[in-house]
Amino acid sequence: MKAAVYHRFGEPAEVLHVEEVPPPKPRPGQVRVRMLLSPINPSDLLTVQGAYGKLPRLPATPGYEGVGIVEENGGGLLGWRVLRRRVAVINGQGGNWAEQVVIPARQAVPVPADLPNEQVAAFFVNPATALVMVQDVLKIPRGGWLLQTAAGSALGRMLIRLGKHLGFHTINVVRRSETAKELVALGGDVVIDTSRESLVQRVRELTKSEGVRYAIDAVGGRTASEVVQCLGANGHMLVYGTLAMEPMQFDQRLLIAGSKKLEGFWLSEWARRQNPLTMLRLFRRIAGLIRAGVLATDIGATYPLEQVAEAVRKASEPGRSGKVLLKLG
Repeated sequence: MKAAVYHRFGEPAEVLHVEEVPPPKPRPGQVRVRMLLSPINPSDLLTVQGAYGKLPRLPATPGYEGVGIVEENGGGLLGWRVLRRRVAVINGQGGNWAEQVVIPARQAVPVPADLPNEQVAAFFVNPATALVMVQDVLKIPRGGWLLQTAAGSALGRMLIRLGKHLGFHTINVVRRSETAKELVALGGDVVIDTSRESLVQRVRELTKSEGVRYAIDAVGGRTASEVVQCLGANGHMLVYGTLAMEPMQFDQRLLIAGSKKLEGFWLSEWARRQNPLTMLRLFRRIAGLIRAGVLATDIGATYPLEQVAEAVRKASEPGRSGKVLLKLG
């Protein structure tokens, strides 16, 4: 079978190559899935670059999520229940950019028949991260205000729609005027273009110097450091990404004054702490919100596996519109 493989860490377009590899065989508790589609997420690219929080042993194949058909059960009741069904393929070890993959049966999630493959392919990483952060961790109430960086990303746009659906407001930070216009049209309550104005000053004006209660950052570096300055009393900030690849630098007294909280969030770690019933409820919530268009993924270009180098280049373009998918079968 064919798979996208890298033998060293580096720029994805340079180190990823399509190779013939032996088909995987499931063991008890596992299933083999024939892959259909898999998205290219920032976490995939960071892993190939060697910059993610958890790295695989090389050689490796990227891909943390996707959609496919379960074709073989290695043994066990869970595997039997999903056999021959279309599933969301949640693969915490990576490996979905291949024609076939083996995963634990519990990570093959059956999905409603009315959801298209493109939406199921991106069923978990962004939708679950958005929903869990605002409802289960931050617990933003109706009428609350959320400050988010990287607001033009697929996840950032989901948060804007989620705010409209759940009744909280968003302050959306971007670096491009074109993206700012798109987010205003999408319904972002406030959009701050840091290429034209000061983030800290604008938030002070908006909040009458009180600061915001809730914040989410995917950038790090200077931008995240400025978000810390925007927190108000009892403010709670989640950090879930490192797009700038730079450390935060700020005076820790900013956190001490007002009992503010800075917390890291990694979806896979959160999920491991949950019981099966909690995860089942989460999957049902996600499916309903995708169906309603709230957590739907904007799809951009789709590339065959053989064009993986072109696909990752496209996924890395600044200001790119829509999620890039790999067609695997």
